[in-house]
Amino acid sequence: MQVFHDKDELREQLAEWRQAGEHIAIVPTMGNLHAGHISLVNVARENAERVVVTVFVNPTQFGEGEDFDSYPRTFEKDTRKLKTVTADALFAPDVDTVYPFGQDNATRVIVPGLTEHLCGSFRPGHFDGVTTVVARLFALVQPDIAVFGQKDYQQQLVIRRMVDDLNLPVRIVTAPTVREDDGLAMSSRNSYLSEEERERAPALYQSLLGIEQALRGGAADFEGLEVRATKQLEKSGFSPDYVAIRRASDLSPRQRRGGTLRRHIHRSARDRPSTPASSDATPRHRGMTAR
Repeated sequence: MQVFHDKDELREQLAEWRQAGEHIAIVPTMGNLHAGHISLVNVARENAERVVVTVFVNPTQFGEGEDFDSYPRTFEKDTRKLKTVTADALFAPDVDTVYPFGQDNATRVIVPGLTEHLCGSFRPGHFDGVTTVVARLFALVQPDIAVFGQKDYQQQLVIRRMVDDLNLPVRIVTAPTVREDDGLAMSSRNSYLSEEERERAPALYQSLLGIEQALRGGAADFEGLEVRATKQLEKSGFSPDYVAIRRASDLSPRQRRGGTLRRHIHRSARDRPSTPASSDATPRHRGMTAR
């Protein structure tokens, strides 16, 4: 595996691969890689001859008081881990490469609608930072395929909308969520959890499984299911920002039953009222959505 920090050196290698007729897949990450990330790399390999993993902790998607400064940066460990799998290149640009005119003067990509509710309501500007950095990584790498995890469901839906709206020549592939044995979705921020919080964290997944079971059994009182799940989480020590049953295609509220039930889970909750803590996604990517 080759490691690149300079965009021009990366592009020279990408040009050689394209000249050979090879397709290129990108797996954007913020590092601190775990088995969930590796699964994305493997999915990328199934869809392209060459795989580029990016590691960049993007400052524009962090809000005030969030964990940008403390976010785990484990580049050497990540490099060693990627060398054992099927990645062809690791691209780790600096901030000046991604934002050459500075963050305040950066051209931004904003996807209205999808970014304005659920997690977007609690993290204003977060998705604007995500779409902006993903668009920039796409411009730097010019991939044929991009792989994202289903765990961050709203995020991948927003990115799909951006790609479709801008007619970007990138095919988005969504890979299944990878979980611990007790159901907790793997996350780079799970390390923030105390021992007690980690023991309680699987209650999120169990709550969502309960919603799924009820829907498959014919339950149609969506609001009642949301209220009961919220109370169940609160009883388990969480302070969920939301529990929502939404359409998988566009996250719009479902007023009546109909169509095929799909379970896509994008959730986390604050484990303690006073301190945001990761439970099943990220410590500030809060809330819980059953789709």
